[in-house]
Amino acid sequence: MLQLTQKETTLLKDMKDQEQLCIDKYTKHSECASDAQLKNLFSQMAQTEREHLDTLNQICSGTVPSMAGGSKTMPTFTATYTGQTPEMKNDKYLCSDALAIEKHASHMYDTCVFEFSDENVRKVLNHIQKEEQDHGKMLYDYMSVNGMYCAS
Repeated sequence: MLQLTQKETTLLKDMKDQEQLCIDKYTKHSECASDAQLKNLFSQMAQTEREHLDTLNQICSGTVPSMAGGSKTMPTFTATYTGQTPEMKNDKYLCSDALAIEKHASHMYDTCVFEFSDENVRKVLNHIQKEEQDHGKMLYDYMSVNGMYCAS
């Protein structure tokens, strides 16, 4: 059985709090989004965050879950918005908020990967971090196709 240090236990608690926040945000964002594609994306991301929380709970209970399965297919989005409508502005806000939380979560996992002594736990945390980065990429792709992400 896996023995966690106090620091590892504290980091896991922080990550569990972060995952719960993501679940809550994506559930709420799905309800508030105007575009059906975005509603679906937020719902899917909330489900993945639930899986992350379940994984962290398993680690907290002393079990290192296996991370079976390959990478998921990235969705392709079609443009919904062609102008600055109130719905587009709302969805852009939701996406920007979600992208910020994904950046934060990825950074937190990066720290955890370096702080855990068990190699298998590190691999699991790294797998979750990659999924958080994939969320960021999906958000970027959605925003980009809808003219919401500008370099200016």
